[in-house]
Amino acid sequence: MSVRTFDLPDLGEGLTEGEVISWDVAVGDTVAVDQIIAVVETAKAQVDLPCPFAGTVTTLHAQAGEVVDVGKPLISVEVAGTSSADTALVEDATERSTATQERMDEERAGSGNVLIGYGTSEAKRGRRRRVGRRPSSSAPAGAPAAEMALTLSEDDATPEPSAPSPVSTEGTSAADASTRGGRDEPGSRPGEAVRVISPLVRRLAREYGLDLFSVTPTAPGGIITRRDVEAARAARDDSGAGSSGESRRAAESVTSVASDATGPSAGGTTPTTATTGLRDERVPLTGIRRTIADRLSRSRSEIPDATTWVDVDATGLRSLKDDLAATVPDARIGYLALLARIVVAGLARFPELNASVDTEAGEIVRKGVVNLSLAAQGPRGLVVPVVHGASAMSTEQLSAAIRDVTGRARAGTLSPAEMTGGTFTLNNYGVYGVDGSTPIINHPEAGMLGVGRIVDKPWVVDGALAVRPVTQLSLSFDHRVCDGGVAGGFLRYVADCVERPGALLAGL
Repeated sequence: MSVRTFDLPDLGEGLTEGEVISWDVAVGDTVAVDQIIAVVETAKAQVDLPCPFAGTVTTLHAQAGEVVDVGKPLISVEVAGTSSADTALVEDATERSTATQERMDEERAGSGNVLIGYGTSEAKRGRRRRVGRRPSSSAPAGAPAAEMALTLSEDDATPEPSAPSPVSTEGTSAADASTRGGRDEPGSRPGEAVRVISPLVRRLAREYGLDLFSVTPTAPGGIITRRDVEAARAARDDSGAGSSGESRRAAESVTSVASDATGPSAGGTTPTTATTGLRDERVPLTGIRRTIADRLSRSRSEIPDATTWVDVDATGLRSLKDDLAATVPDARIGYLALLARIVVAGLARFPELNASVDTEAGEIVRKGVVNLSLAAQGPRGLVVPVVHGASAMSTEQLSAAIRDVTGRARAGTLSPAEMTGGTFTLNNYGVYGVDGSTPIINHPEAGMLGVGRIVDKPWVVDGALAVRPVTQLSLSFDHRVCDGGVAGGFLRYVADCVERPGALLAGL
């Protein structure tokens, strides 16, 4: 009998740490080779971690919610004997951890080639996440917070409706739990914080009088989405529980005010006032939120960025989209795909923006291919999927690739490789009903184009006032790679193509 310790391996792309989301085993359990023992979340993805050997679990070296460095002990297992297969697996995991130590040191020094919201930071973090206590049924979990996320829709800049998934309600019984094999959803175990990313989801749950612990998550990783909350409310209303609709709404209002005024709740909050609904609160900066903060801070501190913008008449772009929908409807080429095609063509004319800066070598590195990044909102927060080789694709191929990566970004199923290697970012914040922004550059790229909503506005056409669909284009660029003349030329070219898409033909 001997005790083997499995160290957290490198989970890809030189990541240096991972957060234990949940354990699938406990001390005393018997495990087999390749059995999933834990769910670990990195800055890029959630990973089911298999055990490399068989035996009895003796020690869990981290609790759920704790951040573990790559190469540090994760689990210890007592094995009866050491087979050649077990030995090979252990040696392989050990060699991977050793081989990545140098890359870990480089990442901690801030030298990684990473995307906004991803990668590693300079400081070593070993603190544990503060885990909230499960609230009572009369005090819904969560609190309002201000957050602006950038979301993409691959077609007409409008979110696609989806049918709600089945959810559990406040009346969930023990029999319901037994149908899941006695295993709770991640994040719903006693002592663990409910897994909600969006403040909007928490606010809606509070307004509806729903206990988030009673809502069954449908997104990967046990994350509760707005769709889950809406479906839970609909299921509760359809069940006929309670009195009339007016009485129910009044009860929900009373519940919301009461929960706000009943003293501190999870996350170190203080009582709220019934008149404002505001509360003093400290929210741990952990997981994806922390890595996003690190990358945005790095971009702001390292890149001397500047922003320029222009309003454009999108009548020509709208007409082109309608023509394509009539002639090749199966291609489903929407505004986003057309804008992506225009951006790729613009980067071919102004390659200075398809670049990055190597500060160590003191060089500007221009890229020979356009890997187009797309800011999108996923269940874990802001993600930036990449369409690799966009410059070699037809418009139809580009449209299909965008639908694929943005769809999987919203589902939370992107791999780390699909979120790295971008050379320029296209950001469509018009889906939020806003006109303009000053985008933060997606480090280490050199530029980001933001697109606002398309809305009818007064516009002068041939000396006469008319009503036209207008959008605003905003370009943030790294002033180290080019001057304002290049940036202005790129933005003007994109604007001209939006107004007169036929200009694209000149480059073919």
